[in-house]
Amino acid sequence: MTTDTHDSASAGPPKGIGPMQRREMWLAYLMLAPTFAIILMIVAGPLLANFWISVKPVQLADLRPPTVLVNERVRGGPEAVGDSATLEYRLRNSSQDEEIRNVVLSDEIPAGFDIAEVPEPCSVDGGKLTCTLGTVAPGWRDRLQLEGTVTQVFLDADRPERQSEPQIAGEANNILTNFDFTLENFRRIFSADEFWSVLRVTFYYTIFGTGGALVLGLFAAQLLNTVFPGRGVLRGLFLFPYVSPVIAVAFTWVVLFDPFSGTLNALLTKMGVVADPINFFGQRAIEFSFLGIPMEFPLALTTVIAFEAWRYFPLSFLFILARMQSINTDMYEAAEMDGATPLQQFWYLSLPQLMGILSVLFLLRFIWTFNKFDDIFLLTGGNAGTRTLTVDVYEQGFALSNLGAGAAVAVVVFVVLVTFATLFIRFSPKEEGL
Repeated sequence: MTTDTHDSASAGPPKGIGPMQRREMWLAYLMLAPTFAIILMIVAGPLLANFWISVKPVQLADLRPPTVLVNERVRGGPEAVGDSATLEYRLRNSSQDEEIRNVVLSDEIPAGFDIAEVPEPCSVDGGKLTCTLGTVAPGWRDRLQLEGTVTQVFLDADRPERQSEPQIAGEANNILTNFDFTLENFRRIFSADEFWSVLRVTFYYTIFGTGGALVLGLFAAQLLNTVFPGRGVLRGLFLFPYVSPVIAVAFTWVVLFDPFSGTLNALLTKMGVVADPINFFGQRAIEFSFLGIPMEFPLALTTVIAFEAWRYFPLSFLFILARMQSINTDMYEAAEMDGATPLQQFWYLSLPQLMGILSVLFLLRFIWTFNKFDDIFLLTGGNAGTRTLTVDVYEQGFALSNLGAGAAVAVVVFVVLVTFATLFIRFSPKEEGL
């Protein structure tokens, strides 16, 4: 009896999971599989499509595969029974670069149209027209004309040629779906001096825009963490830049900083601070001398960064304030009794407790700012030295109609952000005690 008890005790709890738990685990995975599949399609689908397009010489016109376009109409203007008329088909290859093979046109002959002459590649069987056109060259155009006479049924109908739509069949190479790949898009963007300038501007804009939003949010949270009359109203007002529509606040800033009718320029000139109005969003840089060294100050880019910091500091303010209010106040009372100044309390007590939330906010704001497009596009359109990678994606893909190059720039944005996020998470500071 003693031996059995000892053996049972030494065996300990069973290790691993049993057959029942294993079946339940796989059942749970099976039930969650549709959700995982949907999320994968939503997230990974556009990403994979972007990678696919980046290694193809895709132009904006290539989104529609090559096809033969047809325009059908009746010529001759018949007005009485027996009048002659011409049923004409205008055809053209939509592509200037790709041929289309095995092209066949089929259509129903309008009721009341008696055919007298059929062009050579066509035949009529039971009121159905079939034209075998074979292979058509890039940019090909042609006309098919069927001569005939009309009856009363044709004259009584309203646009009888529109009663049936011509059908076109054919085969063509689709640059989006074939397996021909190239790295020309990446070679083109990396070999351009403009790309590296845009990359520097993007990092400058992202780092200072993110840092500015965090500093303003930290200052606002520290200010509104104390109790005073009207604190709730002031907290609501601080959220105004973030909750307002971007088109409204961007237009407001453009009006305020306008060099001809803007309020800020009017104040600066009236006060004698500047002799001439300053084009804050249209002037690339201001030249000045520091210790005899000529230097340039990026005016338009700095103004856009100021807008970025002002617009998005409320998000940092909310998170930092929530974290501040969860800190135990006993340590502040003890520090105050020991003679610590408010600055010392902030530096040695508050800041270490906020490092975790500040790290998360910096990562999120860096990613969002790096991907920001609408702010810059609305304020400057990417001009005056404010062109970032996201604006370059738009310019390459739509302004220049080069979707492949635009997708390649988007891939660069993705790689940069994944690399930054990985390194930041690995080496980012943590809150004390974590």
